[in-house]
Amino acid sequence: MFELKFNPGYNTFDSDSYTVHLENPREPQLFRNTFPYEEVPRIGFNHRLVPMKMPKDIWVTDTTFRDGQQAMPPYSVKQVVDLYKMMHRLGGPKGLIRQAEFFLYTKKDREAVEKIQELGYRWPEVTGWVRANRKDLELAKKMGLKETGILTSASDYHIYLKLKKTRRQALRDYLNVVRDALEVGITPRCHFEDATRADYYGFVVPFAHELMKLAEESKATIKIRICDTMGLGVPYPGVAMPRSVPGMIYGLQYYAGVPSEWLEWHGHNDLYLVMANAVTAWLYGCSAANGTVLGIGERTGNPPLEGLVVNYLQLRGNDCQVDTTVITEIAEYFEKELHVDIPAMQPLVGTSFNMTRAGVHADGLLKNEEIYNVFDTDKLLKRPVVLSITDKSGLAGVVLWVKKHFVATAEPLAKTDPGVQKIYEWIMTQYDAGRTTAICDSEMYEQVKLHLADWLRKNGYET
Repeated sequence: MFELKFNPGYNTFDSDSYTVHLENPREPQLFRNTFPYEEVPRIGFNHRLVPMKMPKDIWVTDTTFRDGQQAMPPYSVKQVVDLYKMMHRLGGPKGLIRQAEFFLYTKKDREAVEKIQELGYRWPEVTGWVRANRKDLELAKKMGLKETGILTSASDYHIYLKLKKTRRQALRDYLNVVRDALEVGITPRCHFEDATRADYYGFVVPFAHELMKLAEESKATIKIRICDTMGLGVPYPGVAMPRSVPGMIYGLQYYAGVPSEWLEWHGHNDLYLVMANAVTAWLYGCSAANGTVLGIGERTGNPPLEGLVVNYLQLRGNDCQVDTTVITEIAEYFEKELHVDIPAMQPLVGTSFNMTRAGVHADGLLKNEEIYNVFDTDKLLKRPVVLSITDKSGLAGVVLWVKKHFVATAEPLAKTDPGVQKIYEWIMTQYDAGRTTAICDSEMYEQVKLHLADWLRKNGYET
């Protein structure tokens, strides 16, 4: 029988046959049709569409010092503080990056938190991550934290196969530790681990529903972090549960009554959808999107923090007054201080992000930089367009390289200049002889001095 339920968000009566109830099967539900394990996971469609409804306020949260720390050699206390300070500047005075999450288990973890607390910054707020037990909660309380994440695994892979419990037992234990958190004055943030492999209607929604009942009874805030632990979430419309990101977000609000501002998305990049999923979560009603600096996290990583910031700017503009140039500072810090090799093709921070090698691109850049540059990278990232000279760069590449390295005060340089032609011929001779590396700047300087001496003198350069 279908039940009519008034939907205040759309001011309509909605018809739905689902009523919230916990299912407690004897055997785990592993969704073998969707996750056969011996094959690549399958995307099932039920062609049900849910409305897109972005919250009024959306923001970014960080887990660089928790999930990110699981994929890095341990940071020193100084490095944690340095990165936190840059994160604070990147988020701007209004705190686009609202929270940062920390481990608390080692002496060094706690020292780093104490050093950060001494800074007195409002943003990002320091929060913790604990296991679902009273002892860990006492540690968070001792550190003076107002909020902490609590591991509350959601899928039967974890409940039955790892914890060796039933759903009813897990739900009881999770609710008890949430009550413990409220008793010690800490806002609990329940991490629904592996939610995209969980029984959505049989456990995820009933668990969220019980949390909201507890929040109402205690007049407290209880948050939910939806964890796409294995990167199995899908942003496309019409996808069946449990892999639908739109369905996941919409249903938690519709069936369990979770406010947008209590919802957070935490994704992984196992199947290349990490950023699309995070933005989709925003679009369908989740206020917070969780990420890590450079996307470094367990296995394939999380949404890159810098990518979340730039996607926010695309959706809302710079109403938080963020300083995007800090992105480049962070990348340089990782390379110089932490000795991390950032992949050249990584967006925003890789060396090839705004580099051109193709002659047709160089020709466009000569005419107008906007033709082949995504935005003013010099202004927003302190990264002017760069050029790598290869056998694909053409005459336009030679001219563009000279333009980037020498200011023409007397006369511009043309592709028809004999000197440009000779430099291009030298380049092609290199590759005809079997060269496979790019021409370096020092080689180009030598060629320019050799073949463009007159042009250099006319423009005030000594040769």
